[in-house]
Amino acid sequence: QVQLQESGGGSVQAGGSLRLSCAASGYGYYSYCVGWFRQAPGKEREGVAVIYTGGGTTYYADSVKGRFTASQDNAASTLYLQMNSLKPEDTAMYNCAAALCQGRSCSGTFCSSLPSGVYRYRGQGTQVTVSS
Repeated sequence: QVQLQESGGGSVQAGGSLRLSCAASGYGYYSYCVGWFRQAPGKEREGVAVIYTGGGTTYYADSVKGRFTASQDNAASTLYLQMNSLKPEDTAMYNCAAALCQGRSCSGTFCSSLPSGVYRYRGQGTQVTVSS
């Protein structure tokens, strides 16, 4: 059973940075798409970044491209989302979620095409608040 736990959220001023962590367990010998999602009050859940754990390839939503970086530390079984140049519109509850991905087609780009419902393993989330 895959379990995920986020940490690292907080409050920052616009232009600041935060690094979110997603501690993972239960992967076994499989590879996963691990997505970072966010949801602000009154808004739909949005996928902002995804990483394929089998090769480390990534994909980013246009809204965060160039500002956010997803990475992984295999030894620590931890995934990260480095968020720079934060904007007030980045304020949301962020969570990581995983979907099993096997086969040659798996990559960050492929992972980004998966519907959010496929990401069945989810952490509880961490709040990010950016003030202007």
